[in-house]
Amino acid sequence: MDIPAFEKLRDQQIITDADLEKVKTFEASQPVSVHWDLRTLLYLGIFLLTTGIGIIVYKNIDTIGHDIIITAITVSCAACFFYCTRKAKGYANKKVESSNVWFDYILLLGCLLLLTLIGYVQFQYSAFGSRWGLATFMPMVILFITAYYFDHLGVLSLAITNLAAWIGITVTPMQILDDNDFSNERIILSGIVLGAGLIAFSIVTVKRNIKSHFAFTYKNFGAHILFISLLAALFEFEDIYLLGIAVFGAIAFFFYRHAVKENSFYFLVVTFLYSYIAAGYFIIRLLDATGGGMGAVYLGLFYFIGSGIVLIRLLMYYNKIIKANDSIR
Repeated sequence: MDIPAFEKLRDQQIITDADLEKVKTFEASQPVSVHWDLRTLLYLGIFLLTTGIGIIVYKNIDTIGHDIIITAITVSCAACFFYCTRKAKGYANKKVESSNVWFDYILLLGCLLLLTLIGYVQFQYSAFGSRWGLATFMPMVILFITAYYFDHLGVLSLAITNLAAWIGITVTPMQILDDNDFSNERIILSGIVLGAGLIAFSIVTVKRNIKSHFAFTYKNFGAHILFISLLAALFEFEDIYLLGIAVFGAIAFFFYRHAVKENSFYFLVVTFLYSYIAAGYFIIRLLDATGGGMGAVYLGLFYFIGSGIVLIRLLMYYNKIIKANDSIR
C-alpha cells in the first residue's frame, strides 16, 4: 500500500489524521508476501537441475552411453510438454493465467531440456551437419510458438536469446566465430537491426493488443542489444564517430521520452547509463584531439567526477517525479 499517497491526501485534508493512522495500522498488520521469493527459488531450482543434468552427463558420458542419455532427455522433455498441453487453457491474445502453481516451471524445464537435447544431438552426431544456423533456427521457432501458446515470459526470453544467436550465426562467416572476432562489422550491424526490430515489435504488440504484456520483454532485450551495438559501432567505426554520436543521441532521446511518458524509472536508468558511456567516449575523443597531456588528463578526471554527480542527481530527481506520478491523485 502506498502510504505516501495517503499522507498527501491527509495534507490536502481529504482524509483525517485518524484515517491515516488506521491505514498505517492496517498496512503494518498485513502478512509479508513470500510469493516472489518462492517463485525465484523454484526458477533457480529448474536452472540448477538442468545444469546438474549437464554435469552428470559430461562426467559419465563413457559409462552411461549416448543412446541412454538421449532417450532419457527425450522422454523427460516429452513428459513436460505432454503435461503442459493437457493443463493449458489454450491461446488468447490477452494474458492467460497459469493452470496451477507447477505449470510454468514444468514448461520451462521442458524447454531447457529441449535445448539440451538439440545441442547434444548436434554436438555428438552433427545432425544438422555444418548448418549451425538451422540448429539454432529450429529451437527458436519452437520456443516462440511455445511462449505464445502457453503464455510464458521465461520461454519468450529463451526464444529471443535464440533469435540473437541465430542472426549472429547466419550473418557471420564461421571463421569469424572461430577467431572470436566479435568486433566484426556484420555482428555490430546485425545487433543494431535486431535491437531496433525488437523495439518496433514491442510497439506493434501493444498497438495490436497481441500479448501486450510481452512488450516489456521485447523492449528490454531490444534496448540493451541496441545500445550495446551502438556503443560497439562508436568504438569500431572511429572515422565516423560524430555520426555515431548523433545516431546514439537520437536513440537515447527516444528512450528518454518513452521512459518519461510511461513513468518507467528502469528505462530511464538504462538510457542514462548507456548515454553516460557514450558521452564519456565523446569527451575523451575531444580531449585527445587537443593533443593530450596532463591538462587533458585533469580535465577528464574533473569531467567524470562532475558528470557522475550530475548523473546521480538526475536519477534521484526523476525517481522522485515518477513516484509522485504513480501515487494516488
